[in-house]
Amino acid sequence: MQDKRFKVANREALIGVVLVVINFAIWFGFAYGLGSGDPTAYSYVLGFPAWFFYSCMAGTIFMLVLLWFVIKVFFKDVPFDDEEDAQ
Repeated sequence: MQDKRFKVANREALIGVVLVVINFAIWFGFAYGLGSGDPTAYSYVLGFPAWFFYSCMAGTIFMLVLLWFVIKVFFKDVPFDDEEDAQ
């Protein structure tokens, strides 16, 4: 019988990998999507080039909110004690 803790750990690790892929996709999409043009044609948000603002600043805030949500909803406390000790 497989320890239940490993099933939870594997699921949470997979969620972590998905979050990293989402973060990279957001960063890459805005950085190279908006930043690939001529620098003289850049638009600015709060004094920063739009590609930098959306990829680095807004993307970080979005990921922090997403991480908070995922931790509250999908992650759960797992005891580190061996199951045999509890019996």
